[in-house]
Amino acid sequence: MRLLTKRDVEAAIDLSTAAGWNQTVADWEMLLSLAPEGCFAIESGGALRATATLLAYGRRLGWVGMVLTHPLYRRRGFARAVLEHVIQDADARGIACLKLDATDQGQPLYEAFGFRAEQPVTRWWRRGDPGACISPDPREIPTSLREMDEEAFGADRWAMLQTLAERSVVIASTDGFALLRPGLQASYVGPCAARNAEVASAMIKACVRAAGPSDCCWDIPGRNHPALQLAHELGFEPRRKLVRMTRGAPCSGRDEWVYGIAGFELG
Repeated sequence: MRLLTKRDVEAAIDLSTAAGWNQTVADWEMLLSLAPEGCFAIESGGALRATATLLAYGRRLGWVGMVLTHPLYRRRGFARAVLEHVIQDADARGIACLKLDATDQGQPLYEAFGFRAEQPVTRWWRRGDPGACISPDPREIPTSLREMDEEAFGADRWAMLQTLAERSVVIASTDGFALLRPGLQASYVGPCAARNAEVASAMIKACVRAAGPSDCCWDIPGRNHPALQLAHELGFEPRRKLVRMTRGAPCSGRDEWVYGIAGFELG
């Protein structure tokens, strides 16, 4: 067991790609930049075999992600070991609540460590539209939206959002924002936080237009029913369903303002 480093990025992207995930090299590098002491690896035989990350949003909330094991090294307890290490690290730092988005395969393991289901999160997918390409200039998320996002998400994640915005198209108004960034398989729509469905609809539509011919994926928490309805209206189709799980003290925001998460590894 050791810390993940920049030297591991090539091997780490091989793990996430083998799992069929959408993360890019830039996604891994961002996690290492934001949480250098929270990215863990198991090395065996001189090679990377398993990973897990912990991104702390202060002491109120920690997000667990990138729980991966090399296909040839599964069922050897590697995922359990690295997850246990993450939990111990979070406890040592005094992080009150841990959350993660679990696949069906991972859910029993997380339940064994005291995680409980909170709500479903569904990945929606839409084919690209070559005739609808626009390229708005990337820009920063207005600082006036920081408090709104913290209220929506349930914790202060401003440092992560600023870093994410540097490589995203940012669509923003006085009542919300949405980001669009490159993914390995499809452009990623999210996060999106908005005070009402009308604002969210306009921003998500702008993201889809900005993606142009690229396919889009969009992860929507199950409690936001207007977002699910909007996905249907815009021609998205459900592709995967995960379960958001939580452990420790309650930590909640305003689900009705969250129209798209930042990513399974980010919350």
